[in-house]
Formats: sequence, C-alpha cells, structure tokens
Amino acid sequence: MTLLAAVVLAYLVGAIPIGYLVGRVFGVQDIRRHGSGNIGATNVLRTAGRLPALLTLVGDIVKGGAAVALAGAVAGRDGAAAGAVAAVVGNCWSIFLGFRGGKGAATGLGAFLVLVPWAALPAALVFAVVTATFRYVSLASIMASACVPLGALLLGYPRASVLACVAGAAIVIGRHHENIARLTAGTERRLGRSC
Repeated sequence: MTLLAAVVLAYLVGAIPIGYLVGRVFGVQDIRRHGSGNIGATNVLRTAGRLPALLTLVGDIVKGGAAVALAGAVAGRDGAAAGAVAAVVGNCWSIFLGFRGGKGAATGLGAFLVLVPWAALPAALVFAVVTATFRYVSLASIMASACVPLGALLLGYPRASVLACVAGAAIVIGRHHENIARLTAGTERRLGRSC
C-alpha cells in the first residue's frame, strides 16, 4: 500500500505541467498551440524566450528529483525506483493536461540524479556535449537517456534502480519517435533555428 502511495505521489508531482504554467505566466495562453506543441523547455525557448525556457528546464528537473525523494521517503528504495518511472510517466501523460504532456527528458534527469546520481551525471554531460556539438536537443536527449541504464548497471546500482532506468529511458526515447524520424530524414530543427 505504501508503494502504491509512493507511485501515485510521484506521478502527481511529475504531472505538474511546468512548461504550460511558465508559458501562461509569460503571456503564452497555451504553449501546446505553438511551435512543436510540446510543453518542454525547447518549445518554450522557441515560443517564449530564454528565461521561460530556463525556468521550465529547472522546474522539470526539480520536480523529477522531488518526486523520487518523496516516493523514497514514503516507501524506501523500491519506492524511489518506482517513483522515478512514475514521475516520467506523469510528465509525459499529465492528468492535469488531459493525459498529454512533455517528453520526459528533463524530469527523467531530475529523477535519476536523485535515484542513481553517479549514472545520471555522466549522462547529463553527454547531453551537454551532444547539444553543443550538433545542436539537436532531441538527439542529445535520446543519447543521454540511453546512457543512464548502462551507467547504472556498470556502477552496480540495485536491480530495482537499474530496471527503473531502463523503463524511464525507454519512455523518453519512445516519446522522441517523431524526432528520430526527422533526424533520419535530415529535417530535424537545430537549437537556435526557428525553421
């Protein structure tokens, strides 16, 4: 019962639509009706500017970490692991937005920084390097997500944590299926370009 409570709590925290709320504060009535239609920091950047995008990025990372911390406080290590996945699910399919949402990368980063910090930190570095080099946020998110479960396994984290990383990475990568198609076709937008 405590594990279920932890999962529900983590889901609800993860479901807080930071990008949507930040957009509203900065005069964008519904961020989902602009740009890519996503509520993540990249679309907020293209639609509302740098400060709203930074607030969205930080907010999504913080809520992911908070969700795992709360779930762990309720149900221990297994609760934290389940909470990490629940937070990503909440971000991607938010109850507050009719079960629509973001792609889970920043929320996943926050969640896994708390759950498996020594695996998540190198993945964050991969994200930064790929973004700076190729300027494809989607590619950086995909590659960083794939690194987390591998790092968690190699570093000997508990099985529940490794499985949570696999599930979280699978969700994030799956949510980028349209980006993958555009990357393959050579039509994906680079960061800093409006078209």
